[in-house]
Amino acid sequence: MKFFDFKDLIVFENDNYVLINKPPHIATLDERTPDAKGASILRMAKKIYDDAQVAHRLDKETSGVLAIAKNPEAYRHLAIQFEKRQVEKIYHAVTVGIHDFQGVMVDLPILALPTGAVKIDRSGGKEATTIFTTKEVFKQNTLVECMPLTGRMHQIRIHLSCLSAPIVSDTQYGGKMLFLSEIKRGFRLKRHTEELPLIQRVALHAHTLSFRDLNDEVITATAPYPKDIAALLKQLRNNS
Repeated sequence: MKFFDFKDLIVFENDNYVLINKPPHIATLDERTPDAKGASILRMAKKIYDDAQVAHRLDKETSGVLAIAKNPEAYRHLAIQFEKRQVEKIYHAVTVGIHDFQGVMVDLPILALPTGAVKIDRSGGKEATTIFTTKEVFKQNTLVECMPLTGRMHQIRIHLSCLSAPIVSDTQYGGKMLFLSEIKRGFRLKRHTEELPLIQRVALHAHTLSFRDLNDEVITATAPYPKDIAALLKQLRNNS
């Protein structure tokens, strides 16, 4: 895993919170698996802020805005907002296929499985709601804005799959890898080389996070796209 300087990731900071643009391929919390290696975001934060705590998390592959509380009071304050669904979260996903979503709401309960995946379960699942809006359409893909109103594991990924719009590279929920040869006219691969996918992780980015500080002022932070998603979108635009 590439080494990151935590301070270079910061997109907002005050006395109570530090918000970062989490890179892909790094866990929010220490992983519990026996073979887990490397740093987590929380471990990196604690080297700078003794009382650092995260009130939410992003999947290891997901990039984007992550809020870290710098003291116990700030942690409780943000945790309550998440519990009461008072935090606004906006994600961007590159999906397979062309889709026209105008505030489409998916309200399907999610059950976490022992395997680390999830499934839709109307009887045993927990309430989960997401709103989807198309932002940009390409030749055979769509950039979708996703607003989860609840915070279930893999919620956006499985809800998009239910709309027949799985995320690019999300093979766990019906997505597929995307190759330049599929979208670029006249593409030719060099001899004796293997074509690599345009992005090698689930194309999901936590774009914006908004919540209230201890003094009731609204904190809103936006995370620019990381290099891999920016490069993916550039290719999609150039070849549409």
